[in-house]
Amino acid sequence: VQLQASGGGSVHPGGSLRLSCGAAGFTLGDYVIGWFRQAPGKEREGVSCILNRSGSKTYYRNSVKGRFTISRDNAKNTMYLQMNSLKAEDTAIYTCAVTAFYPGVDYLCVPEDYEYWGQGTLVTVSS
Repeated sequence: VQLQASGGGSVHPGGSLRLSCGAAGFTLGDYVIGWFRQAPGKEREGVSCILNRSGSKTYYRNSVKGRFTISRDNAKNTMYLQMNSLKAEDTAIYTCAVTAFYPGVDYLCVPEDYEYWGQGTLVTVSS
């Protein structure tokens, strides 16, 4: 299982970025997927997750609702995080993660629920 994240960068407040995370060695559509971030001096937190295979169950942390959109392209075996209206407080290292989906399990968007992790990509929002 390999995950390769990209798309981070430096933007001004109000700007947009799209993070991508390509998967290799497994079928992304069979997994629960998520984006997490860790700001300096803070714990890793769940940003947004797709909590089932159909994509019908999603999670967004309150601070990003209406601004971020998670998606998955099964044909490309890639997941995305579209981030709009970025704020300084969104500055962090963003990491993609997945875990195998099992019916009947209630997955959450918390780091301890995820087994495989990509490397981080830095997002810096500053004026």
